[in-house]
Amino acid sequence: MTTLIEQLRAALGSDQVLIGTEAAGYLTDQHGRLKGRALAVVRPADTAQVAEVVRLCRAHLTPIVPQGGNTGLMGGATPDDSGQAVVLSLARLTRVRAIDTDNDTLTVEAGALLAQVQQAAREAGRLFPLSLGSQGSCTIGGNLSTNAGGTQVLRYGNMRELVLGLEVVTAEGDIWNGLRGLRKDNTGYALRDLYVGSEGTLGIITAATLKLHPLPQTQQTALLAFGCIRNAVAFLSAARAGFGASLTAFELLSDTAVGLIARHVPQQPLPLAPGTPWYALIELSDNEGDDHARQRFEAVVGQAFEDGLVHDAAIAESLQQSQSMWRLRDEALGLAQKRDGGNIKHDVSVPISRIPDFLEATAAALQAQFPGVRPVTFGHLGDGNLHYNVSHAPDGPVATLFAQEDAIHRIVHDSVHAHGGSISAEHGVGQSKRDLLPRYKSAVELELMRRLKAAFDPLGLLNPGKVLSHTASPLLSAPALPAGAADESLS
Repeated sequence: MTTLIEQLRAALGSDQVLIGTEAAGYLTDQHGRLKGRALAVVRPADTAQVAEVVRLCRAHLTPIVPQGGNTGLMGGATPDDSGQAVVLSLARLTRVRAIDTDNDTLTVEAGALLAQVQQAAREAGRLFPLSLGSQGSCTIGGNLSTNAGGTQVLRYGNMRELVLGLEVVTAEGDIWNGLRGLRKDNTGYALRDLYVGSEGTLGIITAATLKLHPLPQTQQTALLAFGCIRNAVAFLSAARAGFGASLTAFELLSDTAVGLIARHVPQQPLPLAPGTPWYALIELSDNEGDDHARQRFEAVVGQAFEDGLVHDAAIAESLQQSQSMWRLRDEALGLAQKRDGGNIKHDVSVPISRIPDFLEATAAALQAQFPGVRPVTFGHLGDGNLHYNVSHAPDGPVATLFAQEDAIHRIVHDSVHAHGGSISAEHGVGQSKRDLLPRYKSAVELELMRRLKAAFDPLGLLNPGKVLSHTASPLLSAPALPAGAADESLS
């Protein structure tokens, strides 16, 4: 009787079935904090081979861990340490299958890099607006599996809003061809929306039909300074009213974040000096010319100065200056945090109107229990998604901070919950946040999720241990925290 490894080699070719040291690069997350083992890593060439791998693994009751660019932050693409799973890499499925400029769609395979898709759209005179710091290494399949967001969600939405159709290999090894470029299709359950954001636990996305947009003729970028977070939130409302759909980005930076850049990345130009409590990097995209965009920009920002909302502003005068401003957010901040010694990261969302109260309450709770720690807050204020990182005290060792990681997570996540938010905004759940869900989701909600998992993957072979635990029933878990109860849990 042939083994699974032998059958996989016969189906894919021996050079596409990796074991031992050849597989090592696929078994660790990008930060090196999560390491697993696998029976093998397989690299199918097309959807038919993906389906064959699933059928073979199903016959041998072998778990499958789908993997794209392996740039995820929650361990969703990292196998556990049992060594029983097959890691299924989609890195060879990279073809752009079709571009339809009349329908404004692009159909692409799941292993294509996000940057590749952006370029293909530009060459066709269109925009694919998803923009991430990892766009040179993350894949469309991974973006779909986590419902990725990025810097332009304010105008264009998350990945779920940017996809019209999917091709998926089911847990049985069947192929569902749902690559319909339709904006209206009410013929039953929205299967597409179930697969997007499911992190490979319900099926394996192999291709997608994506939504394209007109390519902006001009863009205006500025860095604004605010005396308080409430002024930044108020200006966001004013900017939405003044710019309408032309407002494509509104990225928040705390003074602590800007100070880290000034200290650790001195070669990065700062358009505004550190020292103001909050900053926002905003971008306006326009199809009516540079002069029109500039006039609108100056009118809205000028009124904000008169209203006392904006403390200072620097407007990019060239493409080079605009790119330099974006490097503050996309490159320099991450490098500065790393050079500062690392921090405890949180990807959360809170209703925009409640962000000031959340920031005030969370900072106070952290200081009460861990004096001196520094919140390094930044993120997508336009959609309420904050990256609320916590750094060590300036005179405190980094090791002490990470020894308190669980307690710091609890404070931040409890505060998020108390303010009506979510503990995962765009990074997913994976294995890192899986065991936190019973505290913040109701037993009913988790039970419904388990029923979906059981219906789509009855043998539990697709990415087991991600999003939902292997065995524990949510109905037997500790009750979720009611909104507003976080403060009591800290005692």
